[in-house]
Amino acid sequence: MNTAPIRPLTGDEIRRYRDDGIVCLRGLFDAGWLEHLCPLIDRDMAAPGPLHLELEKDQAAAASGGRFFFDTFLWPRVPGFARFVHESPAAAIAGALMGARKVNVFFDQLLVKEPGTTEHTPWHHDLPYWPIDGEQVCTLWLALDEVTADSGAVEYLRGSHRWGERYHPPAFAGDDRYRTALPQVPDFEARRDELDIVRFEMQPGDCTVHHGLLVHHAPGNARRDRRRRAYVTRWTGDDVVYAPEGNVMPVLRDPGIAPGASLDCDLWPVVWRAHAG
Repeated sequence: MNTAPIRPLTGDEIRRYRDDGIVCLRGLFDAGWLEHLCPLIDRDMAAPGPLHLELEKDQAAAASGGRFFFDTFLWPRVPGFARFVHESPAAAIAGALMGARKVNVFFDQLLVKEPGTTEHTPWHHDLPYWPIDGEQVCTLWLALDEVTADSGAVEYLRGSHRWGERYHPPAFAGDDRYRTALPQVPDFEARRDELDIVRFEMQPGDCTVHHGLLVHHAPGNARRDRRRRAYVTRWTGDDVVYAPEGNVMPVLRDPGIAPGASLDCDLWPVVWRAHAG
């Protein structure tokens, strides 16, 4: 399993991330990582962690095998996921795209849509859910199956990380459990024709990396012959600090750091540092 990216990131890929807020990267993880992760995912789905959610609300879809499965903070409790966090090229990729001198892991996540899942991921951006603040925040979304428009490819509003907006975080469970003073997410679905929407069809081992304020959503998985398994890692850089006031996301445990502090702690350790010079 490769510990460094199989090839260097190109200048164009770095510019796309910074300008568009989203870039699709192909061929940076070898097959060994897929073979390592897939059994771990199936084991977690059979015996999930304390923060998991089952999000398919259509009973008929669920009865026929549809399932939108969500779990977070896997690496602190499962050594196989910790190996990916600490040994894969993911942190180095995040650091190169963000231009960071050091990279912390924030958390990891499973987002699985089984064949026949009808549940959509709502339009949202990530940072308003989280007890952190800063510019250098990104998500690496690693595809473990072929991903197409009809199997749940994520759609992104290109450049929306530069709008200067922060929207209220909608609950994936479909209720109103979160309380913030932020404005509601606009009805982007009704404005599709006027928006710059981009999505990527992907092969297993391809990944996307998007900025923490980029607006995005995903449809259900309409395929009957293909799963949509994604292993997602969230990364932060030099300028990110702990900002728990107004946080709506459950975390695995209290990080034990003060508001305004760097994230360097046992829950959010530094995983990668840029080489001097």
